[in-house]
Amino acid sequence: MKVIIPAAGEGTRLRPHTHTLPKALLFVAGKPILAHIIDDIIPLRPSQVIVIVGYKGDLVEEYVRENYAGLNLEFVHQSERRGIGHAVAACADHADSDEPLLIILGDTIIRTDLAGITSCAHNALGVKEVNDPRRFGVCEVSGERITHLVEKPEDPPSNLALVGLYFLRDARELFRAVRHIIENDLATRGEYQITDALERMIQQGAKFEPFVIGDWFDCGKPEAMLETNRKLLEDQVQRPAPEGSVVIAPVSIARGATVESSIIGPWVSLDVGAVVRHSIVRDSIVSAGACVTDSVLEQSLVGVNAVVSGAFHRIDVGDSSEIHLK
Repeated sequence: MKVIIPAAGEGTRLRPHTHTLPKALLFVAGKPILAHIIDDIIPLRPSQVIVIVGYKGDLVEEYVRENYAGLNLEFVHQSERRGIGHAVAACADHADSDEPLLIILGDTIIRTDLAGITSCAHNALGVKEVNDPRRFGVCEVSGERITHLVEKPEDPPSNLALVGLYFLRDARELFRAVRHIIENDLATRGEYQITDALERMIQQGAKFEPFVIGDWFDCGKPEAMLETNRKLLEDQVQRPAPEGSVVIAPVSIARGATVESSIIGPWVSLDVGAVVRHSIVRDSIVSAGACVTDSVLEQSLVGVNAVVSGAFHRIDVGDSSEIHLK
């Protein structure tokens, strides 16, 4: 089985952090978003992992090659980002084959039985009930079969949203379908949607079944990042508190982070090289190399190599920035 991870997006709603890092490399609950995804697929023993890169793609490729050298990796550059269907089409030279194909979007974290979906007898799509399905691709189900798919409908046929997890036993048929929608310019809202390609497969007789997932974590904007950080930290193994400081679980303190005379937690992630001195930090993410001193932070995102000094309640400061209040 091959795996495709589309990770070309910029993440405009997460600026200023994505001015210097692609969204897939933003740090949450102890590691980058993309690392959560790749770590989950390693037990499946994929024959190849194809990462689609675009915005700051060199950083994505560098990170993945450095940390996952044991995988058979391929990187496909999506120079013009025109939807997930368009991204998948760019992988045809590597994945248009008789092997099954698993596609996991590179900007969300899914906690589910991936071995279960790859054991399905037919094509399968990860789904979850949501309150407002108009923001997602939506599927209509009859019995154990998906009968209809539609992208971001004004009048949804169900509340079962597609979560960005797609298992294709008919990988060749998927590539035929995405080529069809691109060659015939069948764009939806200006983009070539994988939902439209999958719907074409269904219309032509392909069998799809719904696979209800467990947890689905959004990382699309700062408040969603912090909520995801809170939920994922519940599974972290807690390290002893640094001497002279207090740690209130759950937290993730990377090896190489420094905590002095501070209270950390709950729900705090400190990346490698982060420094927190004489501060109280809760419900926050402090990125690599950032320094927080003499501060009180809550519900805050502190970017890579940023410096924060003074008394605050909530901030969102990008990479290599400085804030001082004395």
